[in-house]
Amino acid sequence: MDLEAGLSLRDAALDLLLGGACLGCGRPGWLVCADCGAALPDRAAPAWPTPMPAGLAIPWAMGPYAGVLRAIVLGHKEHRLLALRPVLGRLLAGSVAGAAVPGLPVVLVPVPSRPAAVRARGHDHTWEISRAAGTTLRRLDIDVRVARLLSSRRDIADQAGLTADERAENLAGSLQVRSGSLARLARWRPRVQVVVCDDVLTTGATAREAQRALEVIGLPVNAIAVVAATQRWINLGGEWRGSR
Repeated sequence: MDLEAGLSLRDAALDLLLGGACLGCGRPGWLVCADCGAALPDRAAPAWPTPMPAGLAIPWAMGPYAGVLRAIVLGHKEHRLLALRPVLGRLLAGSVAGAAVPGLPVVLVPVPSRPAAVRARGHDHTWEISRAAGTTLRRLDIDVRVARLLSSRRDIADQAGLTADERAENLAGSLQVRSGSLARLARWRPRVQVVVCDDVLTTGATAREAQRALEVIGLPVNAIAVVAATQRWINLGGEWRGSR
């Protein structure tokens, strides 16, 4: 058994010992029961925020940030229900698979969590679900690497309650590429497609800042992949439509 599988079993055992119920239907036992798990979305679609930040790479999401998807994200992120990590990884992997061009190596670049948030939560939510997504994608024979390319220049203010313009101003210039990370990436594969990963797309300001930081050092971003998008978006394919 590899380390990651062992950690997943440990996390699941801890959650079970502490007691739990399905986040979808409330049935005692697993955090996501078989029926609710089968009802989760299995295909990603473009999810453009409205208004859209200028130049944003195409964002992909598995569904709206509501219902069970919202409960799963918050359960892992804020309540440390670690057994949800493989579920979130599969969902994020679905968005990456929708965004990626078949046959080219993929680099998943998680948006860094605020240091204060990591300290408060006791874990780095976005990094962990990105790693779980990488595990899922490798099982599909996709050549993928999860790279911690970005870091924060400063600890930004909490984004909750901010307007789209306020979020953009709060985030402007807040991210940078880690020293030496680009050289390590080039040694892995000379030609890759880069997908910025996050849990939720709201206004697109965070994704756009991550994209800016990567592109300023010459690393183009092919797409944005998230688990879910808030109701400030529209799917150009016509399957879902959000409202502002």
